[in-house]
Amino acid sequence: MPTPRSRPAAAVVLAAALAAVSLGPAASPASAATVPVGAGSYSDTRPPGTTGPTTNTGAPVTPKVTEAAKDKPVPTNDWWSSLAFQRYDDNPYSTPMYGHPLTYQAVSGGLELGYPTSPTVVGEGRQYEYAHKADLTLGLSGLNSPDTKADDWSDWTVTPYWSDGDRTLRTTIGHGMPFVYAEGEGGDARITTAGTPDVFADDGNVVGITVAGHHYALFAPTGSDWNVSGTDITAGLGDKDYFSVAVLPSTDALETYRKYAFSFVTGSQVDWNSSGGTVGATYELTTEAKEGTERGTLQALYRHQWMHTTDALTPYTYVSPRGTMKVREGTSFTTSQKAAPVLPGLPGNDAVDTDRLRGYLAEVADSSDPFSGASDTYWTGKALGKLAQLVPLADQIGETATRDKLVGLLQDRLEEWFTAGGASEFSYDTDWKTLTGYPASYGSDSELNDHHFHYGYYVYAAAIVAQYDADWAADSAWGGMVKTLIRDTANPSRTDDAFPFLRGFDVYAGHSWASGHQGFAAGNNQESSSESTNLSAALVLWGSATGDSDLRDLGSYLLATEGESIAQYWFDADEEVFPGDFGHDTVGMVWGSGGAYSTWWTANPEEIHGINVLPVTAGGSLHLGGHKDAIRRNIAEMERENGGPAEEWRDILWEFESLADPGAAKAKWDAGNAGYTPEAGESKAHTYHWLTTLDTLGAPDPSITADHPTSAVFSKDGTRTYAAHNHGSDPLTVTFSDGHELTVPARSTATGTG
Repeated sequence: MPTPRSRPAAAVVLAAALAAVSLGPAASPASAATVPVGAGSYSDTRPPGTTGPTTNTGAPVTPKVTEAAKDKPVPTNDWWSSLAFQRYDDNPYSTPMYGHPLTYQAVSGGLELGYPTSPTVVGEGRQYEYAHKADLTLGLSGLNSPDTKADDWSDWTVTPYWSDGDRTLRTTIGHGMPFVYAEGEGGDARITTAGTPDVFADDGNVVGITVAGHHYALFAPTGSDWNVSGTDITAGLGDKDYFSVAVLPSTDALETYRKYAFSFVTGSQVDWNSSGGTVGATYELTTEAKEGTERGTLQALYRHQWMHTTDALTPYTYVSPRGTMKVREGTSFTTSQKAAPVLPGLPGNDAVDTDRLRGYLAEVADSSDPFSGASDTYWTGKALGKLAQLVPLADQIGETATRDKLVGLLQDRLEEWFTAGGASEFSYDTDWKTLTGYPASYGSDSELNDHHFHYGYYVYAAAIVAQYDADWAADSAWGGMVKTLIRDTANPSRTDDAFPFLRGFDVYAGHSWASGHQGFAAGNNQESSSESTNLSAALVLWGSATGDSDLRDLGSYLLATEGESIAQYWFDADEEVFPGDFGHDTVGMVWGSGGAYSTWWTANPEEIHGINVLPVTAGGSLHLGGHKDAIRRNIAEMERENGGPAEEWRDILWEFESLADPGAAKAKWDAGNAGYTPEAGESKAHTYHWLTTLDTLGAPDPSITADHPTSAVFSKDGTRTYAAHNHGSDPLTVTFSDGHELTVPARSTATGTG
């Protein structure tokens, strides 16, 4: 093992804070040029000449929140972030927000509501969307607010706030919520419809209307009456300050929904657990009874949720861009699914030609510039990821000098970034409560985009270093800075006042979002879902290597959840999500309103199909092997659209194909490995080892899990190969779900067949 690297003598260890919160300092940093964290540090002032969050015209912007929320870390990169991040100078309200089944947009008079049920295919057949179109606007008579602010939020709900000086309105909206809960003062409750509504029920304070083919129920306090006059519907609130609106799955659902009209949702929270190869989660709403004693509610579950719950569901369903949503009656539901396979690297095997692999490793390790000129956070991250993948391979074949050289390269570059004051550093923004790496890229500074994409590579590389140098990864050394990056991207704490809870990961949608401001008509978006799971896998490996079971289990939850979402919403694995006339088997980007067969930078099919595969790792990619038919459809479409096999990203797509058909992928490597340039985050060493190993062991079989988080199973011709890595200092017996047992020596990967 390499010796621990030297640490700056002047470094200050924040021992008390580190002891109080496992992820580092619990409070916002004090006013100082440099904030020490173990052996590293970050700055609390941006480097000269750089930028922070701005509007589209480059004007600095701060969170658009109420006084009540001014000290709370804002969860940027969410489905509703445009409420708090004003991206456009002329829009102080919001862009369309896709809660599903409802869509929303804040305007001066209140909140637009829509329920898009008919998709359109646009962009020459490359995008499908259920675009927001207002059926009605919920507000107060006379309300004309100069802006809309975020007043409160929880795991998947948010409370927008309007005030014009005479009238105030608060609404609570959220994922899976058919209700909008409103509290208003200074005016009558007012609903303005997009067209003259058909009234199918009128019971005074409860009215059922149909607008644009969609059914809604309006609920005013008991004793109040709705007055329907053309497109204007009002109700005096008297001494009350509440009313609600629900989108109904059918007119005959009115009585069921009436039961919960005044059980107002006040918060949402997910709790997760991971043990024995199973990842469980409980999604729970808190409620307040505005009238009576009813505290229940209704929730619409996404496909990736109802596929993995045994809780009772009603017959009611909704249309959404993610396929059918099914309604649960109650304040909570639980899900349970298999943990995703994770390893630090594919196991060694006799089919790998040691001399050949040694030569490929030397091409990278002995390069005059192993980082390929990378300077910003993203491209540095990709280079770190490339090198990190090679460390276990060098170790397998006894190339300890190469292994230690690679580890040293990783340590040196990470330490450079983890030390404030140099050409590369991280800087904390006290307004937005975020950590930004400079030099930044792809809007990671001005738009707060992609932090999970960029920093996931750093955490992954640090996890590999920790596997071989535990001292380096200690909180008092460089682990403190690793945990600070984790706090920025995937903070599990809801009480940390320096960073928001799970910044980029939307626990209800089941995946992350990339845009920090969500300022698009189509809502938020995520292109490279695989770079998101790269962070989740990094958490599993970092937590395993450092003994942090909480971070390890968080990573298992994120990886299992997003893995299923990727299968359903990016790859349409069950062919139940994409509209029938969309004409594609995959999307490069998921949007709040739908999905697009595209990327941000090119229409090249190789990149469209490959962007949700890279980086290919034994930590974050093996889960894809659970949907082999989807992989085959994906590769077939790529080759049709491309006019033949891949050329530019052939290594990424070979590795992807190998998760379903290892022999076919290896044959393509054998035929074409001599004349290609590896993708920027790849190397011939890793691709050769990957393809040869899977050709030998078989494709991953995620249907078999283990009682240990760093494990995987491969299957070929009816023979299973079981693999597990033990980060600990004592031997370990791993039991798989089919009963197979595997003894794994300390700090080793072991395999067995059965």
